[in-house]
Parts: sequence; structure tokens; C-alpha cells
Amino acid sequence: MSIRVLKPGPLSSLQDLGRYGYQRFGVIVSGVMDEWSHRVANILAGNPEHEASLEITLMGPSLSFEQDTLIAICGAELSPRIGESPVPMASPVLVRAGSQLDFGKRVSGCRAYLAVHGGFRVAPVMASKSTYLRAGFGGFAGRALKKGDLLDIGEQDPAILAAAAHSGAGEPPAHPVTDRADAPIRFVAGQQWSAFTDQAHRDFCDQAFRVDSNSDRMGYRLQGPTLTLTAPLEMISEGVAFGSVQVPPDGNPIVLMADRQTTGGYPKIAAIASVDLPLLAQAVPQQLLRFERIELADAQRLHLERELRIENIRRSFDNLKGAR
Repeated sequence: MSIRVLKPGPLSSLQDLGRYGYQRFGVIVSGVMDEWSHRVANILAGNPEHEASLEITLMGPSLSFEQDTLIAICGAELSPRIGESPVPMASPVLVRAGSQLDFGKRVSGCRAYLAVHGGFRVAPVMASKSTYLRAGFGGFAGRALKKGDLLDIGEQDPAILAAAAHSGAGEPPAHPVTDRADAPIRFVAGQQWSAFTDQAHRDFCDQAFRVDSNSDRMGYRLQGPTLTLTAPLEMISEGVAFGSVQVPPDGNPIVLMADRQTTGGYPKIAAIASVDLPLLAQAVPQQLLRFERIELADAQRLHLERELRIENIRRSFDNLKGAR
């Protein structure tokens, strides 16, 4: 039971919700960039949300399926198709044995997530299937996919496959990017917010920043107004999180992403609200971003609202999972 990689795409790697509990040893969390798309794809494919999905960047792979397989694709619209037939996004799709899944033109977003029912059968490393690309471990042989790779699939439930074959796709759940197209990315003040000048505060909230081409899964470098401190600041390195916005001495902010380091010594002007991290994950190089400050209570409320939406999606597709 496997999927053969005919073309890998520029960067396709297995990722799950992350490798937690090892940062004190210097091991990064890693995991998916767009948690929303990953979780929804797994729900629609009849998997636990922590199962690994295939994170696909900008251009998709070509994959040949050796058996009937239930899949779901969420996130960036990269024009997936089987033969001449488009594959619907954010919907369970039964792919027949011998079929080939291809991706075409990028329509929107940066990263798509492919989940397969039964999950990808790779050995967890430190309780995670996420690929740590720089260190070369986890995922599939510790690297991005290559032509000729054979991805083993876990055991599939025939009842779920049968239910998928006879069910309609339903109304696909919207991605937060769709919900808030061109809306500012919300943040709470960072630990060193007060160390920055009033002008830096105004610029970060009022001006647009461009995603630099020299950005990756570790961090997004932003081009825009230079953010200055009120006085030179020497810091002891401290823990950082997904969405921490560090400002190095040159004044150009860096948003730390999934493959961030475990600690950092640059002052942090902001922390992106977790509910808006998927918007960042779907940003492409040269895209303009704007930021909006909110209070911690607002960020917590938005997080809970997102979790409620996830739960509603899960309940909507219980008819598929309930066929077990």
C-alpha cells in the first residue's frame, strides 16, 4: 500500500503538529507551517489531527497511487487534478488505484497539505513524524521528497473508503486566508515592546512590510520601515515561539516560523496571534503584509473561536469517521 513519487515539486516534506518536549536539548519543534490546513485535511481524510500530512510548497508533486486511497487537500490552491478532472479542495476525495495526482498553476497561497487516510507510515523520531530538514531526520529519510520515492500508507478502513465513495463532498470549510483576504495580521505586544520607540510602534502598525525572498520555514524576513529601539539593549537569550517577531540590529523584523531556533537574543516587538499564523504560512515572497495590534484577551478569544470551528468541521464529517 503505497504512493510513488513521479515528480517531487520544489519542497514537499512530511510534517505533523511538531516535536514537543525537546527544546531544552536544542531540538526545534518544526511541524506544519499552516496548522489549520493540516488539521482540516486530516479530519476530512478520517485521520487523527496529529497524523503527518505532506506539506507542498508553491508547486506540487506528481504522485501515483497503487491502491484506492481517500485523500484531502487543504491550504494553497495549486490546481490539483487527476487526469483532466480537477480535485476539489477541502473535501474528501477517493483516488482509485492506478490514478495519478498532479498539480498545476498556483492560484493562491504558498503551501498545500495532502492528507491520506491511514497516514504515512514512517517511523516517528522523538514522538513526531515531522521532517527537520536542516538536521536531516524525521519524516521520509529526513529530507524532502525525491523522484522515485515510495511512500507507504498505513492501514485504511474499508468502511470509510466505502462511505467516501458514496458521499457528496458537501460544503468545504473555508481557510482563514479566504475569510480574511488582505486583512491585517493581528499581534499582541512582544516582551520588549516598550523598548522600541513610539515611531517604531506606529510604523509596525501603520506601514506595510514586504516578505523578503530570503525567507523560509525558519523565519520570514520583512522589508519595510526600520524599527528602532529607544536605547541600545543587551539581552540574554530567551525562549522564542512560532510567531515571535524579532528585530535584529539592522531594524528589519524577522517573524519566526515553524523551523525556528529554540532561543533568541534579539528584542521582540510582537507576537503574532496564533489564529493568524496560517495567513503568514500562506504568504509568498514579495507579498505585502500589514499588522494590527490586539490585546491578549482578544487573541485568546480568537483562538477559542478557531477551535470551535475545527470542532464543528469534525462533527460535520463524523458520518465519514463514524463508519468505522
